[in-house]
Amino acid sequence: MKSGINYSFRGRPISLALAACFLFTILLWTWESNPIAATLRSAQEWYLMPSEVRIDSTGTQKLEESEGKSSTPITKNGTIPNANTVDSEAVGSFPAKSLEIQYNQDVRSPSSEDCNYAKGRWVAESRRPLYSGFGCKQWLSSMWSCRMTQRPDFSYEGYRWQPVNCDMPEFDSSSFLRKMKDKTIAFIGDSLGRQQFQSLMCMVTGGQENPEVQNVAWEYGLVKPRGAIRPDGWAYRFPKTNTTILYYWSASLCDLVPLNVLDKLSEVAMHLDRPPAFMRRFLDRFDVLVLNTGHHWNRGKLTANRWVMHVDGKPNEDKRIAEIPNAKNLTIHNVVRWLDSQLVSHPRLKAFFRTISPRHFYNGDWNTGGSCDNTIPFTNGSEVTQEGSMDQTIESALKGTKIKILDITALSQLRDEAHMSRYTARGIQNTSDCLHWCLPGIPDTWNELLVAQI
Repeated sequence: MKSGINYSFRGRPISLALAACFLFTILLWTWESNPIAATLRSAQEWYLMPSEVRIDSTGTQKLEESEGKSSTPITKNGTIPNANTVDSEAVGSFPAKSLEIQYNQDVRSPSSEDCNYAKGRWVAESRRPLYSGFGCKQWLSSMWSCRMTQRPDFSYEGYRWQPVNCDMPEFDSSSFLRKMKDKTIAFIGDSLGRQQFQSLMCMVTGGQENPEVQNVAWEYGLVKPRGAIRPDGWAYRFPKTNTTILYYWSASLCDLVPLNVLDKLSEVAMHLDRPPAFMRRFLDRFDVLVLNTGHHWNRGKLTANRWVMHVDGKPNEDKRIAEIPNAKNLTIHNVVRWLDSQLVSHPRLKAFFRTISPRHFYNGDWNTGGSCDNTIPFTNGSEVTQEGSMDQTIESALKGTKIKILDITALSQLRDEAHMSRYTARGIQNTSDCLHWCLPGIPDTWNELLVAQI
């Protein structure tokens, strides 16, 4: 009797367990055949998940980073809020968590199409700069080589940009030249475009003299006119891979035509609705094209250059178009529309439009005592988390086109300590250059972003 009672008490849990297993099996089978489950599994396959999350001593959540790159956090973290302008005084900073990413070895890294290169943070990197500031004299203008000036600090050289959801491929000149074999990369824009061009030349050569590089400017008509300070551009070719890198000066991206070719002081027709003749003429020779414009769009520059706005082949009489922001907007949209229409017949061409490089004049402008004397990195934060570009003109113009945005505005906005400032080879002057950058410096990062997307 006792044994029977004991058996019934032992059997009841076993029966309940069997029933629970049966119900669990039914539920699992139902879930596996559920389309919602399939959708969730599909989503997990598309998105890479970090392999490990750790909390540091300060309570900051971090994702471990791989490949031996520096994981030194920036002491003053911050973000750039959404903004409609690139005015340095309109940019604030907010505390944010620092993320350092590591992926399992069996998980592939995201492709360039998966990456948002504009969002991320600056991190310390012991392997910077990418070339010597004392070298690269063959390609780099002496006025932009801050190592050759009396500037005493160079901490701005020791950082790299880390996008938020992917690793930046490390620039390698040999790999770049192989990728660009039998190809031509062209920069067309203002002096900031010229800085990016010189930066790339220094990066590809490692800042070393290279007598094998050929000057092929004559092929593009880039010959210094008699009496001119400089030619309208430069073009160099690496003969081993037949790679050409060139720059053409077109500060407004308008077609500029002197009204009287015999008069050096003649007014110049500034055709807002016509892309530069140089670009129209040589577009079929380009494999990568990088455009930029921005800082010459002010009344002082137009007056100094004797540029007169033209639309439809005649002087502009529309007062709305005559306003500088509207004229700039019209030009950018027209250039983008024309270039996008050409991509159908130039399928190999990869076109980029770089967003505006920010100015950092404090307590005045370039001609009213403005300066950029800060030498402490990241006083306004080290991280960009905003959605969308700060350069809304470029962003809106590129929507619906095949032209890619090279968005460098927000990440450059954080680097006010990396400008030329008031230092020159001759000494320290009263006026400051808070528009152009020291080289090596921030334009190197622009080129890393460009190469990663080519």
